[in-house]
Amino acid sequence: MYFKEPGPKNTDATLDIALKEAMARKINHIVVASTSGETGVKAARKFQDCPARVVVVTHNTGFSQEGVNECSEENAELIRRMGGRVHTGTHILRGLGNAIRQRSGNYSEEQIVANTLRILGEGIKVCVEICAMACDSGLIDFEDVIAIGGTGRGADTCAVVAANSSNKFFDIRVREILAKPSGF
Repeated sequence: MYFKEPGPKNTDATLDIALKEAMARKINHIVVASTSGETGVKAARKFQDCPARVVVVTHNTGFSQEGVNECSEENAELIRRMGGRVHTGTHILRGLGNAIRQRSGNYSEEQIVANTLRILGEGIKVCVEICAMACDSGLIDFEDVIAIGGTGRGADTCAVVAANSSNKFFDIRVREILAKPSGF
């Protein structure tokens, strides 16, 4: 599915595509990016009757403001009550590399990789990154998963990804793009 424009208006359709494909492919894990937890709650609700385990990956604490976790505890608790898991951790393509860029004005290897993935769309970069983060935390297995990301807010991208950890980042494979905004 190619969406005309990116954004949260595509969230329901993206989750529907992901659910259909997870069931058809007998996928064990769905990995969802969610800043505030709103998309994570929608995903946990949508996948409640699906055998796949939902893992919601949020921004690290301090991502936008020192000491602040952007995912509300209320949303995190709702996700957990519906059987999902929540992972809050450093984004592997932003953390230290962003600090280097801010301090020195130079790009780091992380930013080069992130910007290269953005050639396929912001959501694809997010899908790859959250799979590595979820593997690093031990919340998903090193196998094909469905990853759901977005451009800004909401979900507008999903892909089948062969997940792997950040130290094996270049062994991660985007096997199939199931939905994304066209031209973004």
